[in-house]
Amino acid sequence: MTEIPEHLLKRAKEAREKSGPSEPAGEPAAEPAGDSRIPEHLLQRSKAAKEKAAGGDAESSDSGGGVAVQDKVASVVQATPGGGGVPIGAGPGGHTQRLLTVVKSGSIQDVKAQPVDKVHTWPHLLAAEFVAALACTAFTFLFSIWVNAPLLQLSNPNQTPNPSKAPWYFLGLQELLTMFHPMVAGVTIPGVGLIVLIFAPYIDKNPSNKPEDRKFAISLMTVHLMFWAVLVMIGSFFRGPGFNFTLPWRDGLFFEL
Repeated sequence: MTEIPEHLLKRAKEAREKSGPSEPAGEPAAEPAGDSRIPEHLLQRSKAAKEKAAGGDAESSDSGGGVAVQDKVASVVQATPGGGGVPIGAGPGGHTQRLLTVVKSGSIQDVKAQPVDKVHTWPHLLAAEFVAALACTAFTFLFSIWVNAPLLQLSNPNQTPNPSKAPWYFLGLQELLTMFHPMVAGVTIPGVGLIVLIFAPYIDKNPSNKPEDRKFAISLMTVHLMFWAVLVMIGSFFRGPGFNFTLPWRDGLFFEL
């Protein structure tokens, strides 16, 4: 059943109270003398509905909601503030419209703004990378001018330094050679590590960039880096003459850049 808005009922009640005592039940309100803007079909429909309800018709239970709505509409239309002859809710010129339904105000378009975290490779990404490459090149050029490389004396084929260590970035691999067979330390372990890193993006297909959502990838990379970092530190600071294990705070540091 369609309900009449509360503000219309309130306005109709106030108008009836201002205009004086209400008409007896069963009789329509008297039309203003002279110029009446109340549609005749609304008055006839309201009168017929009241007579039908008073006669105790058996079908009134099915159409009671519609009769009540029509009665309220007619009452609102008939009400006049101060007997001025213009119905409440009248538009320009005193014209009235029948109330069909009440539509809640709201936006017609449902706009959902989603943040976009993607940019084009060119020119956004490549321009930034090109500027970074220029900055690194300039820094390396200036650094090489003002700082001398830590080079040793010319090599002497008659004297082999002890210990003989590889550069620091190969000391992890040299440390593995002291623990395993050269085939295992030089081929198998590094090869398995590289293969795991190559297949890691195909194993973990999570598109999220948040660290809490990429626990597998972060754990795998952390284990790899820590494993290699520990081997490099042992080979750099804990290996002395003959590449034997030593303590740097007791025997000294056998490491040069």
